[in-house]
Amino acid sequence: MDALSPIPNVPGVADAPRALPGDPNRTWLPPARFAQRPRLHPWEIPMLVIVILLTVVAYAVVVLLVAVGNISELFLGILAFPFLLYLIRGLTYATPRVNGVQMTPTQFGEGYRMVVEAAARFGLEYVPDAYVVLGNGQINAYASGHGFRRFVVVYSDLFEIGGAARDPDALQFVIAHEVGHIAAGHTSYWRQLATIVGMNIPVLGSTLSRAQEYTADNHGYYAQPTGAPGAIGVLSAGKYMLTAVDFDQFADRATHERGFFTWAVNLMSSHPVLTWRAAALRDRTRGGSILFRPRRFVRGIGSGNVTPVPPPPHPAAVAPDSLPNGMQMPPGA
Repeated sequence: MDALSPIPNVPGVADAPRALPGDPNRTWLPPARFAQRPRLHPWEIPMLVIVILLTVVAYAVVVLLVAVGNISELFLGILAFPFLLYLIRGLTYATPRVNGVQMTPTQFGEGYRMVVEAAARFGLEYVPDAYVVLGNGQINAYASGHGFRRFVVVYSDLFEIGGAARDPDALQFVIAHEVGHIAAGHTSYWRQLATIVGMNIPVLGSTLSRAQEYTADNHGYYAQPTGAPGAIGVLSAGKYMLTAVDFDQFADRATHERGFFTWAVNLMSSHPVLTWRAAALRDRTRGGSILFRPRRFVRGIGSGNVTPVPPPPHPAAVAPDSLPNGMQMPPGA
C-alpha cells in the first residue's frame, strides 16, 4: 500500500467522506448507524421494561397468595427461584470448567485471541473465560455468568469453520456475538432474575429474546463485519457447506418469503429467523425486523450502507419452458 492508497473504513470510526485520487466523485462512505459502535436494538429496552414489570407483578401476586395461605408447589418454586437460579448458573459455569478445554494462548489460541480482541473492542474491563466443549456435530455457542465471572462456551464443531481453509472471519463473528451478550448485560444474574416470569410468556419473551440477539449481532458485526455472510452460511448450511450460500440471495428471501406461517415462525422463535437476520446484517442503516418481514430489496455499497434495487426474481424462479418433460414450477414458487 502506497501513500496514495485509500485506507478502508474502520468500524466504529466515523471518518469524513474523502475524495479518492483520480475520481473526484468517489468518496468513502461514513459508517451506517448500525455499523458504528454497537448499540442495543431499538426494541430491547422497551420490551425489557415490560417484561420486568410483568415479572415484578407476578412475584408480588405470588407473595400475596402465599401470605394469605394459598400455598402450592408452583408458588413455593417461584419464591425459591432466586436461589434456584444461583444454583443453575453455578452448575452451568462448572460444567465446562471440568469437562471442556479452556481457551488460552496455547490451547485454541485462535479462539482465545478472538475473545480478547472482542472484549477489548467492546470496552470490557476483563477478558471473559472461554471454553471449548465437544460438539458432536452440533453448531452452537453461548454466554453466561456466575457471580462476578462471565464466560463463553463454543462447541468444538464451530472451530472447523476456522482456519485459512474455510472462514475464520465467521468464527470471529460468532465469538464476538457471544462476547456481545456479556457486554450488553444479557448475562447478569439480576437481569435474568427480573425477567424470568416475563420471558416465559409466549410471544412477549421471545420478542425480547430476538431483540437481544439482534443486539449481539450488532456486536459481532462491529468486531468482524466480513464474518456476517459466513456466520449465516454456517447456521443455515453447516460447517462444511457455508461457502455454498449466496448471502445476498439468502437475505433477499426475507422479502420474498411471505405469509402467515412464515410470520408465525419468527413470532414464536427466540432468535430472529435466519433470512431476516441476514437481511439485518446486510442493511446496517436500521435495526433488524422484529415483527414484520423486511420490505426493501437492497444491495450493500460499503460501510454498512445500502441502496435499493429492483426486486430480483425469486431464487427458485426458472425461465418458462426451461424444465424437462414439460414440467412447470408450482404457483408462487
